[in-house]
Amino acid sequence: MKISKYNASGNDFVIFTDSVKADRSKLARELCDRRDGVGADGLIVVLPKFNGIEGINFEWEFYNSDGSSADMCGNGSRAVCMYAYENFLAAQSMKFLSGAGVISGEIFGIFGGNLSESMRGELRNVSFGEIFNLRPNAHALVANVEVMLTRPKRLGESFEEAGLTWYFYNTGVPHLVTFVSDLNEFDAALARDLREKYNANVNYALVQSRLASKILKVRTFERGVEAETLACGTGMAACFIAGVENMGLAPDIRVIPASGEMLNLRLGDGGKIYFRGDVRHTFDGEFIGYVE
Repeated sequence: MKISKYNASGNDFVIFTDSVKADRSKLARELCDRRDGVGADGLIVVLPKFNGIEGINFEWEFYNSDGSSADMCGNGSRAVCMYAYENFLAAQSMKFLSGAGVISGEIFGIFGGNLSESMRGELRNVSFGEIFNLRPNAHALVANVEVMLTRPKRLGESFEEAGLTWYFYNTGVPHLVTFVSDLNEFDAALARDLREKYNANVNYALVQSRLASKILKVRTFERGVEAETLACGTGMAACFIAGVENMGLAPDIRVIPASGEMLNLRLGDGGKIYFRGDVRHTFDGEFIGYVE
């Protein structure tokens, strides 16, 4: 079975294409295992033969590393857009169906990587856009990708717990958000307890002033991984909208997760969140350990 590995701001994913829906929970656990499998935060299965909503390029199945399914994954959505573009499943602008609804994506550029000399600096088919600014010495193929997430929903009023003020949002999946003055206040044990109590991801956010602008730094305890991850796209989105609505953040801001890779989040028309950053295609391979 041919698989591909992608990394989006510190979140890594195994991706492959199939023609049928299935329960792949066991496969997700096997592939995502960092000792006996490939190792990843999640598994994405691309289903290109979509016969539902007009204008949809494909549908996805998303699994966390523990085998549980999830309606949405922000970084995964950027990774799957790059995968679809590279595999001629979609043009630079695309839409796909997630469990949270229709997600729009845009490829702004692809750089570097192990491309053949015939591909370097040349155009693809016009309907698939242009590969440009290629850097032949890069260690991976990198794309700058923006996705438009589904509209966030606030889940009730803020509340106090463990001496902190918490905000509850759904940005495709549920997230708790608290703002702190020092990200070293991140408490993994408390985050694990809150994850169980509220069945949600748990985020600590820090608003940091930098010259004339503000930077949002985020640490996330991710449901389904059951640990802190280097990045969580829907978590960053939840911290962003919580900051805009409760902390006076600007509707266009840079966000830095634990990986240190900077992303841009902005609030668009209708309250939808646009989420942009780099994605790396790190390798392709054959997985031989799975038998249906």
